[in-house]
Amino acid sequence: MKRVLILEPYYGGSHKLFLQGLQQTVEADYTLLALPPRKWKMRMQLSAPWFVEKIKEFPENERFFDTVLCSTFVDVAVLRSLLLSVEGWNPAARVNTYFHENQFAYPGQIDDPAIRQFTAINFTTALASDYCAFNSLYNLETFIEGIELFLKKAADMKLLSSVDDIRKKSVIIYPGMDYSTIDQVKSRKTEEKSTKYPPTLVWNHRWEHDKGPDDFFEALYSLQQKGVGFRLIVLGESFANKPDCFKTAYTRLRKEILHFGYAESRRQYAELLHQGDLIISTAKHEFFGISVLEGIRAGCFPLLPYDLSYPELYDEQYLYKPGKLARRLETLLKNPAPIDYTTTRALTGRFDWQESKTIYRKFLFGNCSE
Repeated sequence: MKRVLILEPYYGGSHKLFLQGLQQTVEADYTLLALPPRKWKMRMQLSAPWFVEKIKEFPENERFFDTVLCSTFVDVAVLRSLLLSVEGWNPAARVNTYFHENQFAYPGQIDDPAIRQFTAINFTTALASDYCAFNSLYNLETFIEGIELFLKKAADMKLLSSVDDIRKKSVIIYPGMDYSTIDQVKSRKTEEKSTKYPPTLVWNHRWEHDKGPDDFFEALYSLQQKGVGFRLIVLGESFANKPDCFKTAYTRLRKEILHFGYAESRRQYAELLHQGDLIISTAKHEFFGISVLEGIRAGCFPLLPYDLSYPELYDEQYLYKPGKLARRLETLLKNPAPIDYTTTRALTGRFDWQESKTIYRKFLFGNCSE
């Protein structure tokens, strides 16, 4: 059986879900080295030497792997150089990187010149990897565009041929989705539906600025002032420095709130999604959108920005243009557009892990370009 070493310095959220699904779907002998999901900048700078030290702690006869799978928080160029001196290491091991995101397209809160060191790590990681997989075309194209602009700043060092090298060894593989828990939960919408209850809005993203929570809550305040009825479920992982808008929203929207905070279990999360009628995204940073697909699978009508990865994945009827969220929400709340079972399966089914099993096996062990 093929041996795969997984290196994940940010083992949480979508990164964790992805790796759990991969290990359950593609047969191999996996070894996982991981770090908790915090301090991403330190992870990018130091995780490669840390992983090498951990590999050195393996018995020498257990250091041979066929494939190494890294996320974009690993500096693959540093990793490969340090691994050359490790006794028992397989120098022919394939080293692949899965790009959940790229730093070129990340919308920082402030203009930080220091971000260039992290975009540079993304660039050299792609160069040093045998294959690169991106979770959407949007992710790949913004990465390539970012590299081209980055390299043009070095007028006396011509490296533009490296862009073609990276593109040739890059593939787009959407993350596999595991809908089993969501599918096991019985929807209570039909039991609760009556004129007594207005539609329920769901926002289920990380509580950080790049997910646009301010825009979401401002749209809700506008609806509230107009007397447009709605109920509200806010989910997602929060951190110590979460945006202030959440505290304000909890106070101003208290009468509409059904749930406001992290779901403690996958089952509870699925049950809350099933209570929703519309799933909303206000993201300024989204390379795929797992949480949206989970909401759709639970029977929510999606309302998403006409931007980022969304136009690649969804028809225009599910998208709104800049500044039009409140208006679209008002229309859908006054004239609900329930989404039927057949449509939810059509929108979500193609991303199921079983549908992508073969292409992931090629990514890990075969020829990705075939």
